[in-house]
Amino acid sequence: MADVPKIHEQELEYVGFWARVLASLADTILLLIVSAPLLWLLAGREAASAGGLPDLAELSGAGSLAECLVNYLLPAVAIILFWIYKSATPGKMMLGARVVDADTGAPLKPGQAALRYLGYFVATIPFGLGLLWVGIDARKQGWHDKLARTVVVRRKPRPAAFPHAAKPATAAPARAGPSSAQPRRRPAHPTGTTPAPG
Repeated sequence: MADVPKIHEQELEYVGFWARVLASLADTILLLIVSAPLLWLLAGREAASAGGLPDLAELSGAGSLAECLVNYLLPAVAIILFWIYKSATPGKMMLGARVVDADTGAPLKPGQAALRYLGYFVATIPFGLGLLWVGIDARKQGWHDKLARTVVVRRKPRPAAFPHAAKPATAAPARAGPSSAQPRRRPAHPTGTTPAPG
């Protein structure tokens, strides 16, 4: 399982809708960077045997078994493995977010990660309502999170500390005794007379 340090609940906050959208976009771009060359090679091999170059329709199509594996199985396996071993996909890691068990805060078990992934399909069927649910839920859970009993959390931001910054000046404590507003008297001469200025 993942070697993820334990964090106290008071130090965590739930990750909201827009941060999760940003993480998903980053993950999508990374998946495209990995899968596009593979699809190009697959489509190129088929196009070369047909005597032409691959076009965009061929690249995005899921015609062969190999293309299905690259388009569907590769992303599913990669995402599930990231959830199990790192508690986050690369996009969530960029945000400092983690996907954890909603009851214990522990990393996901393999079955829980697979159920969460399948939950995405359930969440998107009714016009993406299950994904939008993150924006209104108290624990920021989408339907896929509720189904798999997961939450997405990150450390709360800490206030900045500057150890070498100048400390603000404080007023000196008041001294007991005569007020400093009164002029000081000169002590009397030991003979009882005031000495002559000299």
